[in-house]
Amino acid sequence: MQYAIVFITTINKKEAEKISKALLDKRIIACSNIIGDIESHFWWKGKKEKAKECLLLVKTSMAAFKKVLKVVKSLHSYEVPEIIAVPIIAGYKPYLEWIKESTS
Repeated sequence: MQYAIVFITTINKKEAEKISKALLDKRIIACSNIIGDIESHFWWKGKKEKAKECLLLVKTSMAAFKKVLKVVKSLHSYEVPEIIAVPIIAGYKPYLEWIKESTS
């Protein structure tokens, strides 16, 4: 099984918590981390922008990524939300097994 960490930026902690709860309730992810008060700098519609955001990191399987994508898109307030899966190429075997058990 292949595993991933999915990066999702949100407008605030409340939105990150809502998305995390939905993903956990559906057992699509094993866990999440909410990192608050980050400052993002980006291009949007031809202009340089910056915003205060939260970063939601979720641990799941690559097989579940499409489900993560669907749930996040349905709950997210952004027109184009960041939803990026990064494969876990190595990890502590009991932790990876826990992800597998938690998302089965």
